[in-house]
Amino acid sequence: MLPMSLSLLKFSSEDCGPCHKMSHYDSKVSEELGCSFISVMLQDTQIYRKYRKILLSLYPNKEGMGWPTYVLVKDPENDFQIIGQLKGGMPKGDFRSKLKNLLDM
Repeated sequence: MLPMSLSLLKFSSEDCGPCHKMSHYDSKVSEELGCSFISVMLQDTQIYRKYRKILLSLYPNKEGMGWPTYVLVKDPENDFQIIGQLKGGMPKGDFRSKLKNLLDM
């Protein structure tokens, strides 16, 4: 079993169609695979400020981001370590297999 110190951060926006569609299954799949899930809506300034340093370490000017962007992180509250990322909308099965591949690395 994976340590619960792994978290999947979802950077998304309220007006993003794929972000909304994936919200029906992304947190459930994440938890089923053994990692916690943190939703970071860009409109939620308090949460966004807390995790912004993680996003900006990958995308300093937000160029090349997907909507949504998922970042698999160890210890997101402190000296985070990025394990991997997933970008853009995808069906539930693809999301599950790609996340599982990241977790198995």
